[in-house]
Amino acid sequence: MRHLLIALAAFVPLAGIASAEAATLDDVMARGTVSCGVHTGLLGYAAPDNAGRWAGFDVDYCRALAAAIFNDADAVTFSPLSASERFTALQGTSVDLLARITTWTMSRDTTLGLNFAAVNYFDGQGFLVRRADGFTSAADLNGGSICVQTGTTTELNVTDFFAANNMTFNPVVFERIDEATAAYESGRCDAYTSDASGLYGTRLTLASPGDHMVLSDVISKEPLSLAVRQGDDQWFDIVKWLHNALLNAEELGVTSENVDEMLNSENVNIRRLLGTEGTFGESIGLSNAWAYQAIKLVGNYGEIFDRNLGAGSPIGIARGLNALWTNGGLQYALPIR
Repeated sequence: MRHLLIALAAFVPLAGIASAEAATLDDVMARGTVSCGVHTGLLGYAAPDNAGRWAGFDVDYCRALAAAIFNDADAVTFSPLSASERFTALQGTSVDLLARITTWTMSRDTTLGLNFAAVNYFDGQGFLVRRADGFTSAADLNGGSICVQTGTTTELNVTDFFAANNMTFNPVVFERIDEATAAYESGRCDAYTSDASGLYGTRLTLASPGDHMVLSDVISKEPLSLAVRQGDDQWFDIVKWLHNALLNAEELGVTSENVDEMLNSENVNIRRLLGTEGTFGESIGLSNAWAYQAIKLVGNYGEIFDRNLGAGSPIGIARGLNALWTNGGLQYALPIR
């Protein structure tokens, strides 16, 4: 009897968890759209284009998720969120996914009720400065004023950096990126600090981009990750494996242009990815064509990177750490098998 009670005690919580696991996907399917929390406006990551259509690296992840679920990359609604709003929005279920240049840290992972599904961009914090000021390194900013956004890891990092190097600075803190950018451009600050990739996009929004530069100094590690709520393993798996599918596609040479030709590939790894062999989509509650749909309608990781941040974009950031592991980078796809 004692063994039976132990077994029942172990079974009951698991049953409760299992019933909750499909909640997000059920809600998304019933609604007919994915609700995606994105930046309020950062070129390269998430910003409305001239036609008012959201575009960017994070935006494309949201569209790829919608494509995987609905075979429709437009079945997504975008909720622009400030740094201080983003976690509350995800915790409160007003968004299904946070794709908003959010750094995966221990405190965020363990205290906010969130799960970080995948690092889709390896970044680091930098400084944007005016060329005319003659700054060549972060050490030149000693005693200067630094514009920074509140509620971000950058606020803590810049404080730690200056303290560790026995330097001082005057923080000029803002709630929104547009406020911080405007203050920097008006001369209220000697520098603006944020994730380096974001600074390259911010620079292009200034009146005279050529008058500004991003210093080469990188003062932190900023693994930017997609985030979901804890307690829903199925949704966590869907978002996690979406990222790995996009990476696997690039690694295997599958693109939005050739994906149809690849359906009957002799490479079993490609057939598993595209759903013509195995039931990997069904294992996460989706069609077996889930990855095919995402790649066909949005592209693989390399295509998404290139058009939003890389050589095919106005920003022109080199892949660097975000190259595939086969090309000396850190992006390493977990196998679909």
